[in-house]
Amino acid sequence: MSRQIYNRTIKIDGIDLFYREAGDKKNPSLLLLHGFPTSSVAFKNLMIAMSDQYHLVAPDYPGFGFSEFPVPDSFEYTFGSISSLINKLTEAINLNRFFIYLHDYGAPIGLRLCVNHPEKIAGIIVQSGNAYREGMGPEWDEYIDFWYHPTTEKKKELIKFLSAEGIKNQYFGGLPEEVVSRVSPELWMLDWEFLKRPGNIERQFELNCDFKTHLEMFPVYQEFFRNHQPPALVIWGKYEIFFSVKEAPCYKRDLPEAQIHILDGGHDVLDTHFDEVLTLIRDFLEGQGA
Repeated sequence: MSRQIYNRTIKIDGIDLFYREAGDKKNPSLLLLHGFPTSSVAFKNLMIAMSDQYHLVAPDYPGFGFSEFPVPDSFEYTFGSISSLINKLTEAINLNRFFIYLHDYGAPIGLRLCVNHPEKIAGIIVQSGNAYREGMGPEWDEYIDFWYHPTTEKKKELIKFLSAEGIKNQYFGGLPEEVVSRVSPELWMLDWEFLKRPGNIERQFELNCDFKTHLEMFPVYQEFFRNHQPPALVIWGKYEIFFSVKEAPCYKRDLPEAQIHILDGGHDVLDTHFDEVLTLIRDFLEGQGA
């Protein structure tokens, strides 16, 4: 069985979308949606490991990774617009039903896809993917205040996370010393090279501010959970500094059968706790007959 990853580009709504694909299309499919600040590169190890039994697709959003940037002025740079693009990608490559992996920004993009096309969703895998208010602790207060009461001065302060140091912190922030050696150092450097393209910092801040619409849609996502009861695997790092680990058990309110696992990592447990995450995902999928 081939474990080869294929690197492809497809034009959707006039925008070149890059995506990685591996595995036999006859096998159960996983749509892997990356978070900030990374790209489909975050899933390379997972795709190689799982392509013996599964079909995996991992796109880069516009402005991330190898997808087109700058985007046309006609493209509204929001999670809703990106979600629509990703849905059109699934249609273009005949990805009709799949398990969906939601990490960080993958949640506002992927959960919209779930709500709009529940018939496509075989189950959800959440890795620090936000759908409950408990996950947004006091570290979010200044951002939420800015979303509803923006000022130039506030923006100058908040946009600082879009810097080399801010990107590096996405990987190393909160990690205990014994875990640091597991972080792939090239990942944050690659992310920063893409994010610092001319004009991208401003668009990235614009997208981050659209997180307001994601927060406002929490009740909609939770209604989807209650009504459709998708099989769910929820994985969190206990040292996560962006989305509080308090959120993880919240999924059981609406998905009583959800499997919740807290690992000794931070924001990117797929990188630092690969063996554990791989085992959890394989066991979960096999439990669903996939």
